[in-house]
Amino acid sequence: MNPVRPGGGWIELVAGPMFSGKSEELIRLLRRAAIARQRIQVFKPALDNRYSEDDIVSHSQWRIPCEVVERAAEIHERLDPRTEVVGIDEGQFFDDELPGVCTHLANLGKRVVVAGLDMDYRGVPFGPMPELLAIAEEVHKIQAICARCGASASYTQRLIEDEKRVLVGATDVYEARCRRCHEPDGTALGGERWLFQPVSEKPDNG
Repeated sequence: MNPVRPGGGWIELVAGPMFSGKSEELIRLLRRAAIARQRIQVFKPALDNRYSEDDIVSHSQWRIPCEVVERAAEIHERLDPRTEVVGIDEGQFFDDELPGVCTHLANLGKRVVVAGLDMDYRGVPFGPMPELLAIAEEVHKIQAICARCGASASYTQRLIEDEKRVLVGATDVYEARCRRCHEPDGTALGGERWLFQPVSEKPDNG
């Protein structure tokens, strides 16, 4: 769908906590664009090298080739003028130039799809994501399953003691939590957890 006009660009955001399937949704949207014979380019930050150096990989092992960049400005520098759809994963790890880059690409007539964490482990808006949420024409806000009680989860819980805001990890470091079970001011160690975890909720950290 183009919410602006035929031939016009727009920004689309896929946001939510860890283990909610953001990377899988990004890949799904990009695959649909490819099936429609649209030219796509996909980017991710160099910081995210957990599962692959040159692919975006979802929790269900969906993957799509991508280009790795150190900063948001490189996305524009590497853009092929023929590209119609630009996919960007792990938006929260980019610098503050990302919203401006996305706006520029949309103004060029590109569809820009960004996936990322909307909040960090403390429940604080993360990196450039709040601004992207404000300027995007379309937002997909998705939820995970709370690892403690099984409710819908919008928060990411850190499970180890580390005050660094950016700490790349998966189920050994994080889990999804609902508002009631989220503990933003302390590390959640141990405790009773929900025993059933669907296959679709395996970690993608994206």
